[in-house]
Amino acid sequence: MKVAALQMTSGPDVAANLEQARALLEEAAARGAQLAALPENFSFMGLRDADKRAVAEPDGDGPVQAFLGATARRLGLWIVGGTVPLLAGGDGRVAAASLVYDAAGRRIARYDKIHLFDVDLPEKAERYRESAHVTPGEHPVLVDTPPGRLGLSVCYDVRFPELYRYLSAAGAQLLSIPAAFTAPTGRAHWETLLRARAIENLCYVIAPAQSGFHPSGRETYGDSMIVDFWGRILARVPRGRGCAVASVDVARQAEVRNSFPALVHRQFSERNSRS
Repeated sequence: MKVAALQMTSGPDVAANLEQARALLEEAAARGAQLAALPENFSFMGLRDADKRAVAEPDGDGPVQAFLGATARRLGLWIVGGTVPLLAGGDGRVAAASLVYDAAGRRIARYDKIHLFDVDLPEKAERYRESAHVTPGEHPVLVDTPPGRLGLSVCYDVRFPELYRYLSAAGAQLLSIPAAFTAPTGRAHWETLLRARAIENLCYVIAPAQSGFHPSGRETYGDSMIVDFWGRILARVPRGRGCAVASVDVARQAEVRNSFPALVHRQFSERNSRS
């Protein structure tokens, strides 16, 4: 089966972003993908971080969620909706929710980004405090899809290998990592982190990303890619808008996991760490 990682340059106009996403999803379906993943913040990247509060939707209702469901149904395509800002509580912050829709347009999974990007970039005049406007998730999420069992994550999560150890131990065959990586951290770490998560978990990685200069002035790194369980890059879109498509072979993955059983050789499990 084929999967797709879609690369966008989103801005503050939700309708324009959805039109951009629609064209890429149609391309993915036309190229034979059964599952396509959109990047983090695909539907909205505001001029200020606080702007996401104004466009946040109630869980289960709103134009972005309706678009994802209707497009999945129309194309007969499973869609991982990168992140969508959803209302999350009484303090006005939102959840960065990665939503999965099946080919009939039904939402079957929601993962809220757990690790929030609160950093000052070394040697750069860039400061991020995602937690000022986003409330963190608490629970890992897996979902069974036609290409295989998919573990969900978002962007900064990729720096925390314990999350992916949990997902692979729970049966993940594929990992989705929609992102809006900064240009400096992307140049330094993006490919290395994606390939590491693939190799150490013997998992496919689907990593759709934001790319280029946004109306806010922020630059994102791009380089959306699909990586196989051996760390090989199967497809990528270095810059600009585009669609990376590659085949997933979970039968071959199972053979390699059996002959190279690194996952069952683990010694420092959660149980051992408590003893």
